[in-house]
Amino acid sequence: MGNSDDMLSMNNLYEHDLHDSVGNQDCPDIAFCYDDADEHVAEIAELYSYTEHPEFGRNVKAFEDQMEQFNLPPSWQKLSDDQRRSIMLKLMDQLDMSTKTVRMQAARCILYLAQGCWAEVQSDNEQHQMARSNVMLLYEFGVFSMFVELLSLEIENATTANVAMRKVAVSLADSVDLRVILSVLYIMTEVIRNEISTDQEEYKQVVEDFQQELLNPHGDELLIVKLLVMVTRFCSGSAPHFPMKKVLLLLWKISLVSLGGMDTLKRMKNEYRTKAGMTPMTDDTLEVGKSMRASSPPALASDMIDNQNPKRNRPFRRVRTNDMLQESLMKQSSLDEQEQMNLEMETPQSESEEEISEYYRTYDDPTTLNADTNNGADTKMGHSGKPDWMFSPEPQLRMISRLPWTPKVRQKDIDMFLDVSRTKFIGYTLPDDRESLSGLPQPIHESVKILKNHMYISLADVQIKKEEEIARNPVSTSEGEIEMTPAEILYQAILPNLPQCMIALLKILLAAAPTSKAKTESINIMADVLPETMPITVTQSTKLGIDVNRHKEIIVKAVSAILLLYLKHLKINHIYQFEFMSQHLVFANCIPLVLKFFNQDIMGYVGSKNTIPIMDFPACVIGEQPELTSDSMVIGDSAPYSWRNIFSCINLLRILNKLIKWKHSRIMMLVVFKSAPILKRTLKVRHGLMQLYVLKLLKIQAKYLGRQWRKVNMKTISAIYSKVRHRLNDDWAFGNDLDARPWDFQAEECTLRACVDRFNNRRYLSPNGTANRGTTGQGEMIDLDGVIDFCTNSLYGSNQNRCLQTSGNYSIDEVDLSEDFKENYHLWLEEEVYGMRINWDALMVKVE
Repeated sequence: MGNSDDMLSMNNLYEHDLHDSVGNQDCPDIAFCYDDADEHVAEIAELYSYTEHPEFGRNVKAFEDQMEQFNLPPSWQKLSDDQRRSIMLKLMDQLDMSTKTVRMQAARCILYLAQGCWAEVQSDNEQHQMARSNVMLLYEFGVFSMFVELLSLEIENATTANVAMRKVAVSLADSVDLRVILSVLYIMTEVIRNEISTDQEEYKQVVEDFQQELLNPHGDELLIVKLLVMVTRFCSGSAPHFPMKKVLLLLWKISLVSLGGMDTLKRMKNEYRTKAGMTPMTDDTLEVGKSMRASSPPALASDMIDNQNPKRNRPFRRVRTNDMLQESLMKQSSLDEQEQMNLEMETPQSESEEEISEYYRTYDDPTTLNADTNNGADTKMGHSGKPDWMFSPEPQLRMISRLPWTPKVRQKDIDMFLDVSRTKFIGYTLPDDRESLSGLPQPIHESVKILKNHMYISLADVQIKKEEEIARNPVSTSEGEIEMTPAEILYQAILPNLPQCMIALLKILLAAAPTSKAKTESINIMADVLPETMPITVTQSTKLGIDVNRHKEIIVKAVSAILLLYLKHLKINHIYQFEFMSQHLVFANCIPLVLKFFNQDIMGYVGSKNTIPIMDFPACVIGEQPELTSDSMVIGDSAPYSWRNIFSCINLLRILNKLIKWKHSRIMMLVVFKSAPILKRTLKVRHGLMQLYVLKLLKIQAKYLGRQWRKVNMKTISAIYSKVRHRLNDDWAFGNDLDARPWDFQAEECTLRACVDRFNNRRYLSPNGTANRGTTGQGEMIDLDGVIDFCTNSLYGSNQNRCLQTSGNYSIDEVDLSEDFKENYHLWLEEEVYGMRINWDALMVKVE
């Protein structure tokens, strides 16, 4: 009987393991390629809402009417180049007319040309080629600049804004003219941006001219600033009719063309590092992340309940560990604790050898991979029988047992290691001495050597060090010439209104989040998707529901891309520009907002089908259109995931990582908002790059989650060790870092804010307090006859922010010293006078 019981137990175990393997097959790897934007066709299609479909006919009608006035056939393809140029000149003249109807008639005609003259073509490819050639012709005639002026006129149209404000519900009819203008600007921007990615020489000069035009003011401000003003006015309620989706999409693409995408960021970072005398980067996060395999997600409470269903009559579960059957009691705990539990024990003996190779792919010689690529794909399909989309299109790589990252260490970590070692073996420390190792044992010598070999100095460290030097010696230290890079031009343009812009973007993101309820929305982002008359049939209602959800997803995609793009470029340009934007995002509750976004059915969001392929442009206007029914809505919908939703999720995770990295106060916000269960559920999405950023967020807060959390989440801890970069001497999993203790975090933010304000005041404000735009590109020295602030964070009394000012008409007799200062003036002398290091030789150098 004993043998029978053992055989029965073995069968139960086999069925249980089979159930787990089947469950893992239900969640295949997602073959998603993260990039600056989606395919060109998809980006153009997302510009239009499904409710705008009838307006395509109005564009054709406007073109036909114009051709009739010019006594020409209504066919753009049949016209010669001279006739086309003549028509363009006439349309430009009409755009200058004072009569609005005439202007908008010409604008619709130009929109039809930018759309590729879709009524005259027979295929999508033909429409794309026609749109490409027409856009280049339009830009040659200065249509882009003309439409920017038309946009300014519509923005300042107080009549339309007043009518929209008096309405109970704003609809598509309130933004007709604005949508025509924004559509032309967006199509031209997207077509030219697509030329950058194709690297073709035909229109290379056009692309360069366009990039330069975007960085020059249109009138009195940049186009980016104009669009950000539209966003802030919309959120303030003074312009509820603005079509936010089109505004945000145009803002995103204008910023992407002006600043540059991932390749530009990587190139600029290496250039700046080389200029600063540092070695270029060898590990690119995106490149390494794309080569990683997705890890199996940790089991949640629902999965554990399903696995226990066949064994409800037993209070324990049998698991296989080292080929031995062990009984582990099932602890009855709360739902939150159950969600943190996983099945790390239920693995075969060989998992320790195989698990590491599943977490990442290593690089290999590409020349040895091409020959086996097709055979590998055929074998995979033949063995599993799964469709092609379940597998990544990347070539098969030979696995090597090594970590995907080069470990790093900061100079601060080396200093702490030396202080601890000296205190332990010698009994005292040597401040500012990083070379002397006398009295320390040989293993410490080897450890210091290894740490120095892996020491990483970031651009931010160099920039902060330079700012500290300027703050200590403002007279003798010159910043030099400020290079007017695209990021610098952008920062100077948006600096006065940056806090309002960040708040407005986050308001829109909150309103578009899937977890937001109608009662919490303070703004109506559906103004450019809701029709004048509500649908009356089931099919129309279904189409409108899909359109509304699609509209929200596109807005989230655009806002997340804009925020990430600005953060990345500002961080490379200057760390304090990045910190200024980051602090305003944090103060506007960006961290809980992102966590609120991920606190949903993330698998459902990633795999949502909020699209109707036959209604996407240009499929909705080329060829014979089928009748819209519940069956025809799914024609052509074969994608297993939503590209824009995965793109948005990765962007938001990257934003969250950038906001909280090395900021203990913000890390504690993750802990306070209980982000660990939310992030752990996000690991269910089997995409390597997305899981990498989730694991980074879990790693930085692991030391605060307690021993019990780490004990029941060992599979997640193992994934962090295997995927996330190692920081030598970083005890992130144990919580022994002295600097990580959660006290007085407000002082950390205040100190950072003081440094950022000092940087902005010195670099962008003239001595009289007015904004200095830096049009000459020169870094100016502080005028000694003006106001010089020597504000310091003193610890003596309430007058800690008192500034000593020197000017031409200043008298020392007017100083009113407080009693606190008089009692502690000797401490002030010790720290601020005697303890201040002054480079007297530098004071004798003539500063030009």
